Amino acid sequence: MPAPTPHRSGAPSSRPTASQDRRPAANPWKIDLRELGRRAGSMQEVDRTAPAPADWRVELLGVPEGAQAHLRLRLESVMEGVLVTGELEVPVVGSCARCLEPIEDSLRLDVQELYAYSGSTTEATSEEDEVRRVEGDFLDLEPLARDTVVLSLPLAPVCTEDCAGLCVGCGQRLDDLPADHSHEIVDARWADLAAKFGTPASSSGTPGGPTTPEEN
Repeated sequence: MPAPTPHRSGAPSSRPTASQDRRPAANPWKIDLRELGRRAGSMQEVDRTAPAPADWRVELLGVPEGAQAHLRLRLESVMEGVLVTGELEVPVVGSCARCLEPIEDSLRLDVQELYAYSGSTTEATSEEDEVRRVEGDFLDLEPLARDTVVLSLPLAPVCTEDCAGLCVGCGQRLDDLPADHSHEIVDARWADLAAKFGTPASSSGTPGGPTTPEEN
């Protein structure tokens, strides 16, 4: 007996299709401008969070991938496009460039950028990389946020402004060591001879001579 044909309802499936999943509106970094419109002076407030991509970082400091970036923006329709102003707040983690201690902090950055309409004078008179553009009914905030964050990250972050770094003799944090911490300087020219006779090889030039402390 042939298998029964499954009954198909004429009602559309409520499960989103792949094309629906790829809609710009489903991307928290993309703003739907249809509510704002193109009438000069129209304004729209945006207060939302969006996950940070993986490349928001410099060598020693960056925003963790997937961390929530908080956007508090105002969108204003102007003759040439959409003016975006406001602030962006992101968490940052990394290592101190002097002592390698972990760093956890947050950045609050001002944002101001004009997104030009297609066919506007601003778009026509600007190079490709000189102006951001409105994409149909949407604008993409992620490239703007990335540039704002990455250009604000210090290349040599420090845990504190007066961090003393590491001791060159033992590698410990100088801020954790006593003020009189020091190491004897070993003269490499006499090291083998000193080891043979069991005497220190000091920097005075002779085995067993007076030692010279190295202070940090």
